[in-house]
Amino acid sequence: MEEKIVKVLNEMSAYLTIAQMKKLQEVILRTFSENELEKQQISNEEFLEMFLDAKRVEGCSERTIQYYKVTAEHMLSQTEKEIRKITTDEMRSYLADYQKRNNCSNVTIDNIRRNISSFFTWLEEEDYILKSPMRRIHKIKTKTVVKSVITDEGICVQLRDHCTQIRDLAMIDLLYSTGIRVGELVNLNIGDINFEERECVVYGKGDKERRVYFDAKAKDHLKEYIEKRKDNNEALFVTLDAPHDRLKI
Repeated sequence: MEEKIVKVLNEMSAYLTIAQMKKLQEVILRTFSENELEKQQISNEEFLEMFLDAKRVEGCSERTIQYYKVTAEHMLSQTEKEIRKITTDEMRSYLADYQKRNNCSNVTIDNIRRNISSFFTWLEEEDYILKSPMRRIHKIKTKTVVKSVITDEGICVQLRDHCTQIRDLAMIDLLYSTGIRVGELVNLNIGDINFEERECVVYGKGDKERRVYFDAKAKDHLKEYIEKRKDNNEALFVTLDAPHDRLKI
């Protein structure tokens, strides 16, 4: 049914004005779309929650889902239209206005475009809308910046020499010698550290477990930090002040 409607609209586009095309699309959808009455009862907010639930089922992290949610909620807050009536021109205007108001880079605005596009693509695949208004909004060009490489000596000078706490020094040494992510670092427990083998078990994306190894300098600073701890928290790295909670990203 959807393919036939698209074909009719495409053939009539040469004979009708934009306003007439919008009206024709509205009439056709109201008359011929399947389950129309059921879909009209779903609010924009409910569509968003259904999309986020689908992303959870796909295994997306809560951090990613929150990014989808914030991006889509902001977009929906800027329109009073129901999702099925949002047009490509309106989405282009939204992205342009967002970039102008927030003075953000092309990289940021392209990330927003991808998130919103994912939302509308899901709506299209689930037959809640006829066609995603993001289809004709292509990837935004961004500059590729060649980053300067930080040398070992530079890391020592800029990071280690500026640490005022043994905890921070232990964190820097562990990150540098293992290459683990910050999210993996803050999830470590004291029991995950094996000083004899100079290794620890980390849980990465998708709850994948792996072993990483640290150098002798990291071992010395970790042992010194743990020995000076006065709390009973199982977390490897905690806040300096009471109640000494686990550090967050």
